[in-house]
Amino acid sequence: MNTNLPEIPPTAPFSSEQIAWLNGFIAGIYSNQSTNSLNGTSHSDEDVKPVTILWGSQTGNAESLAKQASKRLAKSGFKPSVIDMADYDSSKLSTEELLLIITSTYGDGEPPDNAAELHKWLLSESAPKLEKTRFSVLALGDTNYPDFCKCGIEFDTRLRSLGARPIADRVDCDVDFDEAYEAWLASIESSLSEKNLPKAEPQSNGTEFKNGSVVEPYGKKNPFPARMLVNRNLNGGGSAKETRHIEISLEGSGFSYKPGDALAVVPHNCPDYVETLLRLTDKTGEESVQAPNGDSMALREALLTQCDITGLGSKVVKGIRGLAKNENLDKLAEDKPAWKEYIQGRQLIDLLETIPVKFEDAQTFVSILPKLAPRLYSISSSPAAHENEVHLTVGAVRYETFDRTRKGVCSTYLADHDGESTVGIFFHATKSFVLPEDGSIPIIMVGPGTGIAPFRAFLEERKARGAVGKNWLFFGDQHASCDFLYKDEIETFFSEGILTRFDTAFSRDQDEKVYVQNRMLEQGEELFAWLEDGAYFYVCGDASKMAKDVDKALHDVVKEHGRLSETEAQEYVKSMKSQKRYLRDVY
Repeated sequence: MNTNLPEIPPTAPFSSEQIAWLNGFIAGIYSNQSTNSLNGTSHSDEDVKPVTILWGSQTGNAESLAKQASKRLAKSGFKPSVIDMADYDSSKLSTEELLLIITSTYGDGEPPDNAAELHKWLLSESAPKLEKTRFSVLALGDTNYPDFCKCGIEFDTRLRSLGARPIADRVDCDVDFDEAYEAWLASIESSLSEKNLPKAEPQSNGTEFKNGSVVEPYGKKNPFPARMLVNRNLNGGGSAKETRHIEISLEGSGFSYKPGDALAVVPHNCPDYVETLLRLTDKTGEESVQAPNGDSMALREALLTQCDITGLGSKVVKGIRGLAKNENLDKLAEDKPAWKEYIQGRQLIDLLETIPVKFEDAQTFVSILPKLAPRLYSISSSPAAHENEVHLTVGAVRYETFDRTRKGVCSTYLADHDGESTVGIFFHATKSFVLPEDGSIPIIMVGPGTGIAPFRAFLEERKARGAVGKNWLFFGDQHASCDFLYKDEIETFFSEGILTRFDTAFSRDQDEKVYVQNRMLEQGEELFAWLEDGAYFYVCGDASKMAKDVDKALHDVVKEHGRLSETEAQEYVKSMKSQKRYLRDVY
């Protein structure tokens, strides 16, 4: 047995606890490999059963879970293949014997960008019969949206209708998906255990020290308590918006990131909202409860830091219906269009004021509430320009509906943060929304409003790299006088030659509203020339309308200036996607 294990050197940019954890993790991997060898758990090629794992992802969660599933199944004697749905050859579907699908849903119940083509084809009449196929679907979603896990549900329903047989039932995951994912994968392993293949033991994520404590590196399960360094409003006087530029220290975190990544922020709920809920539920806030994270704490603390107390998703509505026994609520919740309309601008407080519910105890109330999920924000800085810092561009959500002031949970948590207490953070890496490695390749960036965030990072990174490729930015907002975010920086990038050109669209500065897609059409000839020159095309911002309008404008530009038919233009844009040259970070 090889005892010369690789180790993380003490000079590495990690804390002593993190170095100890990493060295323990490496040792565990080598130990596991040696144990498998000694136990004879390797398998001959004849025993190996192929499993195809297809993933559809907008933020990277589905891709990460697909790769984790692949590792587990490989240890159990299978030969898994992890494939991006955008790269999958659909002609092979009818030959698949074991198929796993892991997909998210985004926007208004839509498939992720990389899953759109396969999803459309599978739901069409062109899809083949799949009597030889056994499959299972893991659907990722958010119960705060009416079309929870719609994409995964449609994959599951369609595969069944084509004759495929389930290995295990579909599992629909909320934003906190770790336990549901583990249960789904365990169910698949159990179903396939008829092959009598060994199962992999779950691996510990921590290292036990002599005092019995477990120390984990900072990350999703152990967010880093970061200091906020800067919190300033980017909008000028007279603006209808509040956009905050936030700078956060990474000193002591051991984190690294790249432009295009997202920062996850662990928010707290509004204290005033918590107090109103306590009044409506007739609770003091001092009652002891078990929070969604499994810890025991006072009810007030759980509502402030652990529970989603604003949304009207399926879990909370189901819980209230079970307790209230209200016929009107039952009818409303069963009428999907009516329910969708009802929840627009309403929150949990509104429902409890309309339909009083008697909660026997504080735990009963907490048990119907989802876990408060971290929020992802596109990073607006390059680490090459801001050492040990990460920057965000956050639009604070504040509005009035039904005679009550509403606040976005995380956006106002950040906007109103005084910097005295820390903010829990971790990073969410992307493998798709990235700069081309070749710095000579031109890039086109479309980012209205807070969608400018990753493009500020891109420009900082291209400048730091000395990249010679051309850079073109389309930016839009309401008024040039007060909503031109990072105006001075953009103009400096332009004067320095980093930004080759930029086009702005301020919708309220003239009688007829003008948006970024209008500017794209106006500059269509040059835009198409850039595309023909191999330019990458990026879009960041609102998924529900802006991204769709920009996509249509892109197709129109390609059709007109490429002198192509409708079908040819669609194929051109589809080819851009397959080449990873059309990339979106939309929400």
